[in-house]
Amino acid sequence: MIRVAITVLASLVATSALAAVKPCEELKAEIEAKIQAQGVASYTLEIVPNSEVKDPNMVVGTCDGGSKKIIYQKNDQ
Repeated sequence: MIRVAITVLASLVATSALAAVKPCEELKAEIEAKIQAQGVASYTLEIVPNSEVKDPNMVVGTCDGGSKKIIYQKNDQ
């Protein structure tokens, strides 16, 4: 399961650089679809201003012209 999450995150980071001008809600929906397609059931995606990013490793997308980030966190069950 960890390998799947790492693979998903790597592909999201690669595609998110191209999507920097996308509206955040649109990009978040695309990322959610990819995560769910990999079978990840318990996670959180949050849109935050750049200044609120505490761990750059959690960033899976950049949106609204680079002013915001989408962060991913796997929830423990």
